[in-house]
Parts: sequence; C-alpha cells; structure tokens
Amino acid sequence: MTDHTTEEPTRRDFIYIAAGGAAVIGGAMTLWPFIDQMNPAADTLALGSIRVDISPIAVGQEITVMFRGGPVFIRRRTETEIAEAREGDTARLIDDLARNENLPEDASAADANRVLNPEYLIVKGNCTHLGCVPLGNGAGDYDGWFCPCHGSHYDSSARIRRGPAPENLPVPAYAFENDGAVVKLGATADEVAAAGWSVA
Repeated sequence: MTDHTTEEPTRRDFIYIAAGGAAVIGGAMTLWPFIDQMNPAADTLALGSIRVDISPIAVGQEITVMFRGGPVFIRRRTETEIAEAREGDTARLIDDLARNENLPEDASAADANRVLNPEYLIVKGNCTHLGCVPLGNGAGDYDGWFCPCHGSHYDSSARIRRGPAPENLPVPAYAFENDGAVVKLGATADEVAAAGWSVA
C-alpha cells in the first residue's frame, strides 16, 4: 500500500499550475479593455468641477450658475444680511443641520457652518420641497429666497424658515482660489480641507 500524502510534486503538476495561472492572466488582460472603457472620458471628468470668477459680483448682488445639471446661487451678502443670518442661528429652525458637503453630516445649521467666507453664500438652487427654483435677491419674509410654487421661505443663510420644504438649501463642495476671486465648485476632498472648512 502506497502513502499518497508524501508524494513529491511532479513535473506534470507544475505544468498544470503554470497553465492555469497563464489562463487567468490572459483572461484578465483580455477583459481589461472592456472594463476600462466604462470609466468616464476626460471631458466628462473636466465637467466634474467648474471655476467661477466672483470678483465682479457687487455687494448685495446674486448670480446663478449651472453646475452638474442644476442651478447654484452665489450671493455676495450685505452686512445686514450677514447680521440677519447670524441672528437666525438662535431661531427655531425647521432643519437644524448645515446640509454642507464640506462638513460632517451632523454639523449644525449655524451660519458659520454654511459659509467659508461670511460675505459669500453659495448654495444649490433647487427648493428642497419639489425641486423648483426659488426667487432670490432678498425675496420672501426672511430676506433670502422664496419659492412661489408652494410657499417656502428661506433666510439669508438659505435655511428653511417657513413652508413645506423639509431641508435647508444644500451647500455644494467648493473652495476659493486666487485669493478669493474665484470659487471652484466640485472641489476635491483635499481642496476642501486646504480651504479651511471647520465646524463652528
């Protein structure tokens, strides 16, 4: 009777293992072009972020830019609007979260958690009720935005204060460049960290 547990590997065993390994590597190399073609094209990646020159925006003025298929409001707030936004920190808010992609999800809705520079408020421009685009330039009862479709009122920090909208207007990932003259929407995590975002 022969004990098969002590047999040494043969040349045939080596050939089987080598052939199997070559088949796996060959299969992977054959599939890679098909997998790689599913990655986004360079022009698509370039649209993942945009730069907006905000230096021409006057105090009290607001512009709307299109980013990733939706409007983004960029408002250069007046001293009065900044003061109203800070006073709103102590108000009873419908949504007490910052909704800021640059900060942790549980950051409070304090105005300091919604802006990187108090002078510039940058928010996505779709009402959080049904996606309508609210009217800006100090509209509504809280000198912010008003959605006439269903009556949602946002304050000067774009926080929902009255109406059916359940959440504050969200703040997109962004960072300032060129000494604050340009805002980059769609900033990477490293750019956001370097911009100095911190929870107030």
